[in-house]
Amino acid sequence: MELPFRIGQGWDTHRIEAGRPLILGGITIPSEFGLAGHSDADVLSHAITDAVLGALALGDIGLHFPDTAPEWRGAGSIQFLLHAQKLAADGGYSIANVDASVILERPKLKNFRTPIRERLASALGLPLSSVSVKFKTAETVGPVGQGLSCECHAIVLLTRS
Repeated sequence: MELPFRIGQGWDTHRIEAGRPLILGGITIPSEFGLAGHSDADVLSHAITDAVLGALALGDIGLHFPDTAPEWRGAGSIQFLLHAQKLAADGGYSIANVDASVILERPKLKNFRTPIRERLASALGLPLSSVSVKFKTAETVGPVGQGLSCECHAIVLLTRS
């Protein structure tokens, strides 16, 4: 049975690492640290990519872009998101909306909400009103709260094209 819609949930986490750029949703955030990873470690794009792949029952980002593959070293993660979107289109679906939460103690991200949303909406060909990005802290609890890592949760709704 062809479903009229599909929902996917994604989650990703990366360690904080000095000397790397902090990239969220394709936007570089001024910071004295970034996130460790094989690609650009864009935890937000990774979580959204996983949500799209999950909605399609096509595995996760590691299956499509393994961190052992040299061609993905330093790669911009927006291309991972675009790959997932193409898989959705190939399956007859389009992304209706995205809702994501980035959890990071610092730096404060509220001034970057609009540029991040605009970058994601532009990349996905969605209206700005279809892309929600929220910023939270972990209130000093766990590895995120201790400033050791960043994580992101994302949900997407796919609709039949």
